[in-house]
Amino acid sequence: MDDRLFRTAMGKFATGVTVITTNINGTIHGMTANAFMSVSLDPKLVVISIGEKATMLELIQQSGTFTVNILSKQQQEMSMLFAGQIKEERKVNFGDLQGAPTIEGAIAQISCEVASAYIEGDHTLFIGRVKEILLEEGEPLLFFNGRYGALATETTMQV
Repeated sequence: MDDRLFRTAMGKFATGVTVITTNINGTIHGMTANAFMSVSLDPKLVVISIGEKATMLELIQQSGTFTVNILSKQQQEMSMLFAGQIKEERKVNFGDLQGAPTIEGAIAQISCEVASAYIEGDHTLFIGRVKEILLEEGEPLLFFNGRYGALATETTMQV
């Protein structure tokens, strides 16, 4: 199967946008990701998928922790920054969720401890045991078909 066809098909699935953060010896690292989902309610588990070439892979392996920051529709620039699409230096104000680094203004901040890791293909799946959650009001930043978007503000269909 052609790689482009596969990537195009996966782009047809609308997702939220997250920045995954971790802390190594007092230095906060982050990367934009949309490969995130909930796994279990009891115990509370989530999964993230990190590519084998991503710097974040080794950092999470080293720290044993990560935070999922679900971005608001106002944080497209933050997503682009942590995706490496913005090259110039920017000051990022990080928050703290009981020792876990967070992105200020994210609509959800979910701190996790790595429960297990599975190498599948060219990615590692990290199962995270949720330690703490902080929620903020706001609309999510969305990604579909290679573009950023937001929820429609007007409903046209009734159920």
